[in-house]
Amino acid sequence: MAEMVGPRLYSCCNCRNQVALHDDVISKSFQGRHGRAFLFSHAMNVMVGPKEDRQLMTGLHTVADVYCCDCREVLGWKYERAYEETQKYKEGKFILEKSKIVKENW
Repeated sequence: MAEMVGPRLYSCCNCRNQVALHDDVISKSFQGRHGRAFLFSHAMNVMVGPKEDRQLMTGLHTVADVYCCDCREVLGWKYERAYEETQKYKEGKFILEKSKIVKENW
């Protein structure tokens, strides 16, 4: 009998709410507030906070913190606007910090 295995995904480290699919990882070489972070094309079961301008390592961006919709843990941020042309590819994408997410179905 074959075991049914769902898609590989990432969950909130605090409550195990599913927040992103492994297939939506764009890059694993980003830096978050607390260390390594992943850039995702999409996130799910999250709330997006108010927009604010932040000076990040790659320049000025308008970002919004991203929270788990179940436990309200801050997981990372969403890039709303990039002011430098070379950073425009990040717009609409999500940073989730490695320390805030756990692997599921691996």
